[in-house]
Amino acid sequence: MIKVGILGASGYTANELVRILLGHKHAQIMWLGSQSQIDKPYHESYQNFFKIFDLACVDSGDLEKLCEQIDVLFCATPHNFCAQVLTPKILKSTKVIDLSADFRLRDEEIFARYYGSTHANPTLLAQSVYGLCELNRKQIKAAQLVANPGCYPTCSILSLAPLLAHNLIDIQSIIIDAKSGTSGAGRKAVQDSLFCEVNESFKAYGIGSHRHTPEIEQGLSDVAREPIILSFTPHLVPMNRGILATSYANLRGASSGAESALDSARLREIYREFYAGEYFVRILEPGLSAQTRWVKGSNFIDIAPFIDMRTNRVIITAAIDNLIKGASGQAVQNMNIMFDLPESSGLEVAPIFP
Repeated sequence: MIKVGILGASGYTANELVRILLGHKHAQIMWLGSQSQIDKPYHESYQNFFKIFDLACVDSGDLEKLCEQIDVLFCATPHNFCAQVLTPKILKSTKVIDLSADFRLRDEEIFARYYGSTHANPTLLAQSVYGLCELNRKQIKAAQLVANPGCYPTCSILSLAPLLAHNLIDIQSIIIDAKSGTSGAGRKAVQDSLFCEVNESFKAYGIGSHRHTPEIEQGLSDVAREPIILSFTPHLVPMNRGILATSYANLRGASSGAESALDSARLREIYREFYAGEYFVRILEPGLSAQTRWVKGSNFIDIAPFIDMRTNRVIITAAIDNLIKGASGQAVQNMNIMFDLPESSGLEVAPIFP
């Protein structure tokens, strides 16, 4: 049995971690750390666990001592917090999966530029592994510290990786237009996330400056084996959860009006071959487009590749649940890899509808 500790238990991602892990046959939650909910039963924060899960939150001040009780630590904490509290002693004995951005970016200067603060522990950047399961499985398996990817990067990187791996597109032409539900902003009270601010509205934000831009570029650059610079614009949609990313790029060497030898049918074959054996990646059939409703509550990513023959441009739609495949589900998938378990352990649930 894998003994689990969760730090930052009051947030949405921790809530999903608890829900998933309670159904995991090989995991046991030993403690929940939350400075704001010390000694309070978890169901007081999340009533969905009433009469299901009575564990109370603990003071995580002495994290080294708490980590003596567990095999893996999930950090669902604000950015630059995990980097401050991890010690060599913890990392020697406990595997760590960080759901914040602390270890996603390899360049501390880029981190400082996009997150507005100096990285608290840059020496650990070289030790961390980027936990995008379908692309980095071998490195994850041997890792002691895994940086769980962001939600937008998970959806964007997985949807574009086959194109770059096969050198099919002009890397200077990539545009990602993505939409997310409001849970992506977390549970804290922020004016822009209030009901009256988001209901009956639809807006772009972080234009040209969103924190996930360098993470997406880094991940895609690794696949392409050359630097990628792209345009990424996120939008806020008045729904609770889900991400839809629509990506555009010009076919390499093609020009508008010229006939391409590659069509949508062949492109789907390329995607299916690239993700052969990947349980959580679903390449959709012809005529279908990715929709957030069909992945809600699951660890699946739905991808629909398409070629616009008129413009010689690829258009890829991809959908995930931002709290599952974009956060907690992928974190559990990472844990399964690290402990040599079937990757679908605890995650074999169909999406919720309606």
